Amino acid sequence: MTKTILEIRDLRTYFYTYAGVVKALEGVNLRVNEGDIFGIVGETGCGKSVTALSILRLVPNPGRIIGGEIIFEGRDILKLSEEEMRREIRGKGMAATFQDPSTFLSPSHTIGEHLKDIIKANADDPRGLKGRELNERIISTLAKVNLPDPERVADQYPHELSGGMRQRSMIATGTSGRPSLFIADEATTFLDVTIGAQILRLFQEMNRVDGTTIILITHNLGIISEICNRVAVMYAGQVAETCTTEALFKKPLHPYTVGLLASIPLIDREADELEEIPGTIPNLIHPPEGCRFHPRCKHVMEVCRREVPTICEVSQGHEVACHLFNGEVRSDG
Repeated sequence: MTKTILEIRDLRTYFYTYAGVVKALEGVNLRVNEGDIFGIVGETGCGKSVTALSILRLVPNPGRIIGGEIIFEGRDILKLSEEEMRREIRGKGMAATFQDPSTFLSPSHTIGEHLKDIIKANADDPRGLKGRELNERIISTLAKVNLPDPERVADQYPHELSGGMRQRSMIATGTSGRPSLFIADEATTFLDVTIGAQILRLFQEMNRVDGTTIILITHNLGIISEICNRVAVMYAGQVAETCTTEALFKKPLHPYTVGLLASIPLIDREADELEEIPGTIPNLIHPPEGCRFHPRCKHVMEVCRREVPTICEVSQGHEVACHLFNGEVRSDG
C-alpha cells in the first residue's frame, strides 16, 4: 500500500515588500509518496524554490507562510516550534541541497567541521561519538557521495573545491542525518553536463539503496523525464497539473503544460515547429483574477476570468486545475 510521506494543503506564502505583497504561493496542494522521486517543474518565478523553503520552514524575510498545512510523516510541521523543527525535522526528517551550495556552506569551516556538528546532533548518543569513530563517520559520509579522496576533502574549505565537489559536499551534509525526505532545488543548474549526470545518479542511488524519498526541483523537463516517477507542474505560485512522468509527456492536460512541452526543442522537431506561450508570467503583487494562466491561454472562457479552478482528478493519479476539465463547464459546451 502506498504511503504518503508529505502532503501540502492550501499552502500560501507571501512576501511583504515595499512595492506590495507578493503572493508567491497561493493555494498549493501536493502529495508525495514514500519512495517517490517527485519532480516539481516550471518557469523561473513560478514558486518552485519558495515551495522548497516553505517545506523546510526556511522562508527568508520578508516572506511568511500565512496559511495552509504541511503534513510530514503525519505531523503538521507548521504547528511545531522552531526548536522542534531543528531537533526533530531538519536533518533527521528532511534535508535539502540548493542551487548554490556556497550560500549554505560557511567559508570559515572545513567540510569535515560542517559534517561533525550535524553527525553529532543526529547521533543516538552524541556524547559517545568522538575521536576516531566520529572521523570515520565523516569520511564514510563523504565517500558515500562519491567524493574522491574524502580524507583530503574533509580538511578543505568550500572555496578550495570545484562546483561539483561543493554540491556533493552539500548533499553529504544534508544526508548525514539520514533523512527520509531529501529536497534537491536546481542542484545541477551550474554544473557541467558530466558532473550534473553524476549528481542525478547519486540521487537515484540514494532513492534505491537507502529508500530516501526525493523531491527534485528543476526547470529542465529532460531531467524530469530521466529520473522522476511523478511530477507537478507549477505556474505563478500554483500547481497546474500533477501526474506520472509518463502521463506528462504522453497526455498533458493543462494548457500551460501543453504549451511548455510544445516549446521544447527536440531532435526530431524542426525549429519552425516550436511553439511559444504568448505573454509573460504575471506580476504576483497583482495577479490576474480567476485562473492565473487565463491571460495567456488560447482556451480561455469567461469562467476562467472569474473563478479560480478547483483541482479535478481526470484519471487515477492525474490531477489538473483547469476549468476545461470541470464537469459542469464541459457539459455547458
